[in-house]
Parts: sequence; C-alpha cells; structure tokens
Amino acid sequence: MATSSHTTLTVAEALVVIAICFGLPILTSVDALFNTYPDAPLTDAGAIGLIVVEAILSGGALLFLKARGFALGTLIPRPTLRDSLVAALVVLSAWLIGFIVTGPLPAQPTQAVDATLAASSVSMVVMVALICINSAFEEVFLLGILMRGLRGLGLSVAIGVPLLVRVLYSLYQGPVNVVWVLVFGLCFSLAYARKQALWTPVLAHFLWDISTLATALP
Repeated sequence: MATSSHTTLTVAEALVVIAICFGLPILTSVDALFNTYPDAPLTDAGAIGLIVVEAILSGGALLFLKARGFALGTLIPRPTLRDSLVAALVVLSAWLIGFIVTGPLPAQPTQAVDATLAASSVSMVVMVALICINSAFEEVFLLGILMRGLRGLGLSVAIGVPLLVRVLYSLYQGPVNVVWVLVFGLCFSLAYARKQALWTPVLAHFLWDISTLATALP
C-alpha cells in the first residue's frame, strides 16, 4: 500500500479510475447508441437512484486512490468570488464557441434522450440536487484526478484523456450534442489548466446543466 501523498497517476491507476467511475456510463452510452435509449421517463426516484450510484462509484474510486497515496484533500472545490466569475465567463465562452462550431452542421434529428427528458417529471429540488452531485462528480474525477494526474505525460494527453471519456459516455446524445460536449469539455479543461481551481469547472458545469436540462424538463 502506498503511503506517500501525491497528485499524479500512473497509466494503470488512471485506467482503474476510469473503469470505476465511468465504465458503466460508457457501456450504457455505447449500448444506447446501437440500440434503443430507455424510454422510461426520469422520475424523482430515478434521479435519486443516479445520485446513489454516483456516490457509490465515488466511494470506490476514492478508496482506491487513498490506498495508492493520492492527496484526497486537494479534491475539495473551494468557492471564491473570482473563480465563480471565471466559471460564468467560461460558460458564456463555451456557448459562443459551440454556436459557431455547430452552426454549419446539419440539424440533428430528435434524440431518444430528448423525448425521455421531455416526458419526465422530476421535481426542481431533486433536479438541482442531481445536477450539483453530477457536476462535482464529473469535474473532480475528470479534471481534479485524471487531467491533473496525467500531466506528467504532457498537456495534450492530460486534456485529451478526460475529453475522450466525456465523449464516450455522451455518445447517446447524438453527433451534434457530442460536438457540444467537446466544446464545453475543452473550455472547462483549459480553465482548470490555467489555475487548477476545481471550483471553476464544477460551477461552470452546474451552470451549463441547469440552463440546458431545466429547459428540457416539463
């Protein structure tokens, strides 16, 4: 068992973290890409179930990282006014770049996930809780652990691996939405690379989701 405290990862450790945290979402996304996306509406019970699943996956990954001597205390997002303003700027920039990049693309057919969300009945409290947990889950593990942990392999690898993971578990959203995922994922990554303040991408992800998912739900 490792006893030193560090924030770097070996390739094997990174693969384990990816498998624990994102293996199931990736498999589900790929399956939905080639088969039918589940048409059951999202309910409060289903949303709470997703929160529980992410909590379990987080616990497993953190236990593994603790055993490997990773400095878990560095993974706590610490809110500051400056980082909050940067997060808002990142979201606005991502929206602008996304519209520019996706503008010339053909219109995307309605995805099954859109119909599912439109028919869902999730209360605002549960929806906000889900977005809060999911935003922290994704950005802490993708950026705070994977991107930072792989920085010894070069910035392109450190940014590219988390971006690839984002794309793989977002394939079910359709090609145009995947481009959007690439855009905001890259913006979040660059913002984090500049200062390594986790609060910025976590809040940016929350703001992004609350402005998109909320409009998709009734």
